Amino acid sequence: MTSAFVRVSGPPNSNFLVGYPGISATSPRIEGKVEIRPLLGVSAPVHVSLVTVCLQRRESIHPSADTIKGHLVTSNRREITDIVGKEMLLYRAPLGRESEAILSMDLPFVIFIPYGRGGEEMARRVPPASLQLDRRAAETYYEIVVTVHHGASDQKKYPFPVPIARYDTLSTFGMYNRPESAERVVDHLVTLAISLPRWSYGPLDPVSVYIKLTPNPDMLRKAMKATVKAITMSIEEEVIYNHQGDEPQRKAKTLASSTHRVGIKMPEAGYFTNLGLVFPARDLRNQEGIMPRQKREFPLYAVSGFTTTGTLYKIEYYLVVKAVMSGAKDIMIRQPIVVCPWDHAGCKEEMEAIEQAAKDAYHISPDNPMLPASTIIRASDANGLKSLGMTIVGGHRKPLIE
Repeated sequence: MTSAFVRVSGPPNSNFLVGYPGISATSPRIEGKVEIRPLLGVSAPVHVSLVTVCLQRRESIHPSADTIKGHLVTSNRREITDIVGKEMLLYRAPLGRESEAILSMDLPFVIFIPYGRGGEEMARRVPPASLQLDRRAAETYYEIVVTVHHGASDQKKYPFPVPIARYDTLSTFGMYNRPESAERVVDHLVTLAISLPRWSYGPLDPVSVYIKLTPNPDMLRKAMKATVKAITMSIEEEVIYNHQGDEPQRKAKTLASSTHRVGIKMPEAGYFTNLGLVFPARDLRNQEGIMPRQKREFPLYAVSGFTTTGTLYKIEYYLVVKAVMSGAKDIMIRQPIVVCPWDHAGCKEEMEAIEQAAKDAYHISPDNPMLPASTIIRASDANGLKSLGMTIVGGHRKPLIE
């Protein structure tokens, strides 16, 4: 039985991914065409009984990856594989036949990526973005998987990597540009309050925070004896590994920090200040200053991680403000923030394209996406060889010269 050459091609001059995952108005989807040709013998027909296509998410974690030297031990690695959305049936042999002899097949398809937050209904959850942490401590990647059945028992799968990003954490969205505030009291003497003008950040974005320390008016004399020694501000990344059934493991690390020395007694009116730092970015270039080629499964980001939630892991970020006191207990606030893979300028550039994608998707229905017709050339078709650039001359197969 002749093997098949299978590939997936995207729409002309664009990627497989159309629309913006996480933004429902753009109807995010994978568009493409499965192309099947003979692999050997140029024109020997391929026997095909069934062709399906699906979008597959592969997720894995290794919580100890950052502490192991040398080769990673695989026994600790946990992996899952899920189908995103639905598997599509593209072709089935006619009833009563096990398979059909095919010279060529072009089978258009569209797979809609879920964009509703459907609670416990997994099929409607927005899939997490493609991501690979250092030393593969956690990774998520996607593949378009084409399955070709050549008979009742013979089938072969063909995976094609496709990177997927999420666009619902852009720092330009209004929901992230509203002030967030929090306050904390430890020993009833001093209150620490903070206010963030916005709470979504990307690489090299400025992070500023308004800080207010006020004495308790009911214990004013005792509170004013306390000294504000210093105020520290830091950004923490926390990865929560979930082995599904095991106790989740939490690993936190500080990405950036700054310290503001104060050294004054607590004023009656309180102490107010603004602090800031720059959200860290990693250099994408190598030691020779060359930008490495992007991996097919993962987009290149100037951050090592970003806010995301998968099945096996979750990454969260916190802005930590700590008032170091003398004569009173230290006070700390750990305020959740959102980290976006792109900086504020990059997010602004995407906004216009997102609006256009929403207009383009307005008339698209997931129930009837209006796909082009499939093109199937069977071995029994008259002039079927012509589709492969071949013809019969004197009983022999020859290249077709028109």
